[in-house]
Amino acid sequence: MAYEDLVEDDNVDIVYVSTPHSHHYPNVKLCLESGKNVLCEKAFTVNAAQAKELVQLAREKNLFLMEALWTRYFPLSVYVREAITSGRVGTIMRAYADNSLDLNPEENFSKKHRMVNPDLAGGVLLDMGIYSLTWIFQTLYTTQPLEVRKAPRVTSSVRKYGPTGVDEAATILLTFPRDTQSGGDLHGIATTSFRVASDISNNGASGPAVRIQGSEGELQVWPPIYRPTRTRLILADGTIEDKTWPQPGPGQGSNWYNGYLDSAFAEGEGYGMFWEADEAAMALLEGRKEGQYEGLDESIIIMNVMDEVRRQNDLSYPESIEATDKNRQD
Repeated sequence: MAYEDLVEDDNVDIVYVSTPHSHHYPNVKLCLESGKNVLCEKAFTVNAAQAKELVQLAREKNLFLMEALWTRYFPLSVYVREAITSGRVGTIMRAYADNSLDLNPEENFSKKHRMVNPDLAGGVLLDMGIYSLTWIFQTLYTTQPLEVRKAPRVTSSVRKYGPTGVDEAATILLTFPRDTQSGGDLHGIATTSFRVASDISNNGASGPAVRIQGSEGELQVWPPIYRPTRTRLILADGTIEDKTWPQPGPGQGSNWYNGYLDSAFAEGEGYGMFWEADEAAMALLEGRKEGQYEGLDESIIIMNVMDEVRRQNDLSYPESIEATDKNRQD
């Protein structure tokens, strides 16, 4: 079935777009122009200009549009945000988040592989760094009242992958403005790499990959941070709260295994994408036009951050995938 056949099917209410980053913009635009609601994989688009155009189109047509950042909808993430907004860890001050995997690129990636192919908007920032930024944003930005949130200032450094010139590692310092009465500016450090791993042991021995620090305590999240299952809350009064967050599935005896890369989860353990799918379905039923845990305006701000990281480090993709239809017409 061609994409055009899919979006013209009256039995289809919503389309999940999971093509490479380079194709999100044209694929989502096709769906929206055909009157279909859309759940689009991260990173939302290649750049902020494309994201802005899609958001404008969705709003003009009164359609649902959401970036499929599944991690935001995990009960674990809800718990972390509520611990911050409730004041349990005091005045939040800074956060550190790393999402890195030792993917041995020279052995595992040809130059055409999506992770390193500039024609597919490859590189670590859009693919893996988005999760590090997600943890910084959902703890330092989303938890602030909507009326006082401000986009961060960006300082960054990128290491490039020699064979194709895409980014293989990135370190980003974000400064979120906040008034003095509320605690002053917040600092977020987001790191990512496909050359080294957040947890070289692959069993948690390297410690937490996310640390959120406030005046009264600290929240820790163990890797992998795109699909975390373990947290620790440490409070100044001596409280230590360890939690595990299993991913529901058909369970033991099902003879069903899920996994990622070369590893499999325990028998019957789910992956966790159903929470964002449920969110999209509930939004359609309730008449909402975007996700409740990451609005479209926030998705655009995050795309702006990644644009600035690329600008600061002279990292670009072919014009054919950076452009919008409006730019092409101009």
